[in-house]
Amino acid sequence: MPSHATQEKRYRADPPADSLVPGPNRVVEPVVMTGSEAIVRSLEELGVTDVFGLPGGTILPTYDPLMDSTAIRHILVRHEQGAGHAAEGYYLATGRPGVAIATSGPGATNLVTPIADAHMDSEACVFITGQVASAAIGSDAFQEADIVGITMPITKHSRLVTDANDIPQALAEAFHIAITGRPGPVLIDVPKDVQQAQMEFSWPPTIDLPGYRPVVRGHSKQVREAARLIQQAERPVLYVGGGVSRGHASIELKELAELTGAPVVTTLTARGVFPDSHQQHVGMPGMHGSVSAVSALQMSDLLITLGARFDDRVTGQLSSFAPKAKVIHADIDPAEISKNRAADVPIVGSVKEIIPELTEAVRESFSQSGTPDLAEWWTVLNRLRETYPIGYTPTEDGLMSPQKVIERISAHSGSEAVYVAGVGQHQMWASQFVKYERPHQWLNSAGLGTMGFSVPAAMGAKVGSPDRVVWAIDGDGCFQMTNQELATCMINKIPIKVAVINNSSLGMVRQWQTLFYESRYSNTDLNTGHDTIRVPDFVKLAEAYGCLGLRCDRDEDLDATIEQAMAVNDRPVVVDFVVSRDSMVWPMVPAGVSNSEIQVAKDLTPDWDEED
Repeated sequence: MPSHATQEKRYRADPPADSLVPGPNRVVEPVVMTGSEAIVRSLEELGVTDVFGLPGGTILPTYDPLMDSTAIRHILVRHEQGAGHAAEGYYLATGRPGVAIATSGPGATNLVTPIADAHMDSEACVFITGQVASAAIGSDAFQEADIVGITMPITKHSRLVTDANDIPQALAEAFHIAITGRPGPVLIDVPKDVQQAQMEFSWPPTIDLPGYRPVVRGHSKQVREAARLIQQAERPVLYVGGGVSRGHASIELKELAELTGAPVVTTLTARGVFPDSHQQHVGMPGMHGSVSAVSALQMSDLLITLGARFDDRVTGQLSSFAPKAKVIHADIDPAEISKNRAADVPIVGSVKEIIPELTEAVRESFSQSGTPDLAEWWTVLNRLRETYPIGYTPTEDGLMSPQKVIERISAHSGSEAVYVAGVGQHQMWASQFVKYERPHQWLNSAGLGTMGFSVPAAMGAKVGSPDRVVWAIDGDGCFQMTNQELATCMINKIPIKVAVINNSSLGMVRQWQTLFYESRYSNTDLNTGHDTIRVPDFVKLAEAYGCLGLRCDRDEDLDATIEQAMAVNDRPVVVDFVVSRDSMVWPMVPAGVSNSEIQVAKDLTPDWDEED
C-alpha cells in the first residue's frame, strides 16, 4: 500500500499551471462528431476511467459511443440511486470525481437523493442526465422532469446544455467546479436532440466562469491574529471537520497539532484524518461523541476550527455550545464563516494552504512569546478519557454485542481497509469501535443521513481502490434499501464485504422510542433477526445474488466467521451478524439540549464538578 503522504499527493490531479481544465490536457485538433460522442470523448480527456449508470430512452445516444470506449469502464447498476451513491463512494475513497449517468424523468429523479447527499457532505461528483428533445421541453412529454430546476438547491452548479458545441466546455467546467473550492456535486442535463446533433470537437476547451474564483490563500493578518490567540490560550482545542479530509490536509494538520500540543477532536466526516492512536486525539465530538471530546469543546477557551461547520449534531443546543471559547474559523466556503457561531478570527481559504501558514505563524509566535503550558488542561482531559472511555456492557439477552462485532472486524481488517456505513446505530458504532488511522478510511452519509448509502458507496469505493479490503457495515434496515447492487458487484467482480448488523429493528428509531416514547415500538420491528420469521433471510438473499452468505449469532463463532469472510476475494460476501436489539449507542446528547447534559448511559451524566 502507498504511504499516507504519497496518497495525499495523489488525490487531486491538478491541471497544468496555465489551464483550469482538469485532466492531462492533451491537445485534440477539431474533429466532427455527434454530441453524444463529445460527451464520451470529454470524459476520456478529463481522465475519467469509471462511471456508474443505467441507460434509458433519452440517454441512449450517449450509451452507443460509450460502448466503444476503451478508456472508460461503465458499471451497470440496478437502480440510479445506486449509481449516485457509488459515485460518492468512489470520490470519498480516491479523491477523484465520481461520475453517474441516468436517463430523464424517473432516472434523473432517482439521482436526487445521492445528489443531495453529496451536496451536504461536500463531495465532488458529476451527474450527467439525458433530457427529452429540446422542442418537447415544457410540454409534459413522456419521462420529462425539470431536473435542473429540481436539483438547483442541492447542487454546486447545474446546467441544461442546449447546443452540442457547448458540451466539451460544459463538462470541463463541471469537473472544475466540482473539485475546486468547496467540493460539491454538479449536474449536466443534455436533451436527446443535442446528443444526436453534429458538432466540432476540440480539446482543451476554454473555461469561462468569471464569477467563480475560490479563495485559496488565507489572509496573512488573520493568520497572524489566529497564531496570537493560540499562543495565549490555556484550553485550546483543534476542532477538525470534514473539510480537512476533503482538502487532503492530514499531514499538515498533524504538524500543526504537534506544534501546539493542543487536543484534537475529529468530527464524523473527519474520522481518520488525525490518527486515533495519537496521544493528542481525544475523540469524536457530537451527539454520540466521546465524553472527552464533547467536554473538551465545552470547557475550551479557544476553538481552532478547521474545515468544520458547527453542525447541530456537534454543537447540540447552539446557545450553550463552548460558552467560554473564542473562535478561529478556517474554511474554504465563506458562507460557513459565522453562519452558526460567530468567528473572532475568520480565515477564508483552503485548509491545505492555511494550516501550513498558521503553523509557521504559531512557530514564530511561540519563539517570540513562549510556548504555552497546557499541562493542567491535559490533566483534566486525561482524567475524562480514563474515567469515561468509549465502551459497552454485555447484552442481557445472550445475543452478541454489535459493538464487539465491529471491534473484531476492525481488528481483523486493520487501518488499510475502507469502512463504509449506512445510517443509524451501526453507523455510530462503526465510528466509535473501528480504529481509524488514515484519511479516506471511513465513508458515511453524515449530513443527509441517507439509509441505503452503504452497499453502493462501498461498491464505488472498491472500484476506485481495488487493492483495499472494503467493508460495508450496514444495518438490517439500510441493507434492504439498496442490496440489489449486490447483483452489480457480482457481475462486475467487485468483491465487497457486507456486515449486516442485524438487530431486527430500525435500531436508532427504536432507541429513541425506548428513551423518549416509553418503549412504544411503533413500526420499528423488521422481523429479520433472532426468533423472528426472518423475512428476508439474508443468507439466502446473498446466495440468490451469487454471493457468499454467512450467519453468525454466537460470540464463540465471531472471529472464525470474520476470517472466513476475509478469505474470500472472488465475489461479494454478506455476513448476517445477529445481535441484540436492546443495545444502545452511548454516549448520547439528546437532541435540543446542551452538550453539558451528555449521558454516558441512561440517566447517567458525568459529574462535571470533579473535572473543573
